[in-house]
Amino acid sequence: MKLKTANLSVKGNAFFGFFAIILLLFGACSKDAETIDDEPPVIDISAADAFPVQCSTVKRGETFTFKAKLSDNVRLGAVSVDIHHNFDHHTHSTEVNDCGLEPVKVPVNPFLFIKSYAIAGAQTIYETDIQIDVPADVDPGDYHFMIMVTDEEGWSAMRGLSIKIV
Repeated sequence: MKLKTANLSVKGNAFFGFFAIILLLFGACSKDAETIDDEPPVIDISAADAFPVQCSTVKRGETFTFKAKLSDNVRLGAVSVDIHHNFDHHTHSTEVNDCGLEPVKVPVNPFLFIKSYAIAGAQTIYETDIQIDVPADVDPGDYHFMIMVTDEEGWSAMRGLSIKIV
């Protein structure tokens, strides 16, 4: 009889030892673990003063202001703007409606603007207010206005707008 009791005691100690190790392992995990950012930022051009929006027109020889609301669940990093001609009717528009394209043409002096802007501080919401000069001598016609925002983790979002330069 004593032998059976000893076996139960050893089994019981092994069980409680295993249970204690499991508790120790789970107890060592921090409850304050850093949140993992797995969401891309958002580009919002729905505000009344947002510009440009799909099918907007800008004028040669004038300055316009790029206005959009950018947001991220953790922290924004940078916003980039890329304006290039669409004289060959290529597409990367993210918008549903079509603006009506002019006939295909060969560029002579197309407008090209590519610039990145860092978003300073630990901002989760940022409203752009970027002045863009359009030279007077650029080719008029169909252009793409590409907006790309990247957060601190490297997630990105893009909006591709069709605009006209007149």
